[in-house]
Amino acid sequence: MNLPVPRTPDPAEAPPLRWGILAPGGIAATFVDALRKHTRQEVVAVGSRSGKRAAAFAARFDIARSYDDYEQLVADPGVDAIYVASPHSHHAEQSLLAISAGKHVLVEKAFTPSTEQAQQVVDAAATAGVTLMEAMWTRFLPHIDIVRQLLEDGALGEVETVIADHGQWFPNDPTHRLHDPALAGGAMWDLGVYPVSFAAFVLGLPGRVTAVGSRTPLGVDRQASVVLDGFQPQQHANAVINTTLAAVTPTTASVSGSEGFVDVPGAFYSPQRVRFVPRHQEPVLSDEPVIQGHEGLAFEAAHFAQLVADDRRESPLLPWAETVGIVSVMEQALAQI
Repeated sequence: MNLPVPRTPDPAEAPPLRWGILAPGGIAATFVDALRKHTRQEVVAVGSRSGKRAAAFAARFDIARSYDDYEQLVADPGVDAIYVASPHSHHAEQSLLAISAGKHVLVEKAFTPSTEQAQQVVDAAATAGVTLMEAMWTRFLPHIDIVRQLLEDGALGEVETVIADHGQWFPNDPTHRLHDPALAGGAMWDLGVYPVSFAAFVLGLPGRVTAVGSRTPLGVDRQASVVLDGFQPQQHANAVINTTLAAVTPTTASVSGSEGFVDVPGAFYSPQRVRFVPRHQEPVLSDEPVIQGHEGLAFEAAHFAQLVADDRRESPLLPWAETVGIVSVMEQALAQI
């Protein structure tokens, strides 16, 4: 058999938006680089609490305007959309600021560090009539659309188990943001969000969350293993995820069903090949991705730009209710650790 062909549009086809970058850190630089290489999106402004930092970022990427506070950035009439690239501890406050200025908002994952904040941001966007989306870039990549089509076509049969992990090694440095409780540090919000979101993509939101794990001396989660079950209508199915900030893990994902399984090698959340193994048949492997590595961020930006052009408020590939539900799953898991 042949694998489905990804339906993911070429990012270069999406109508351009005029973007403002809020918080010019590492992920913001990667985002802008991907846009420059693979899309027609225009990055026209950048804002930081440090004018020097904003100016340096603007010079690096030839961005026309830089601001030394976020209020000026979101007030810029030449900006259509804001990319919130700060630590997730600040996402709610800064997203609400951009929404209040009437801007469309793409918010880096994890969306917010609490369900209450996530719902507040979603409600504000609904009231303001702006487009809002979590920047969970994995959802918009071509290899994930192959998995999506296998699920839609029933090629896997009844889904039984989803397994996914994401672990990275970070130095035991109390000043690092992943170790800082004030910045909502820990493995779950920054790393675990990928396997949790993958499980939700396959099975929906769970009815029950069961978690074990450990914390660092500063109190953030070091490692977590989580079982998700009680899905509807697939009540028999479960998902098993693991995350850690103290070890590099394979970062793979798989979906197993009664008619076969599909797996994605590490890092499963970035552009990859997909292997489908039908029951009692030979494996089938997808082609190498054309856009590789973090340049795949172009897909989420293009998808978001198309939503704005189509006057749609939320993405059908990652609806607001699912984003809020994913935050709730992680919040429940952390409460048990």
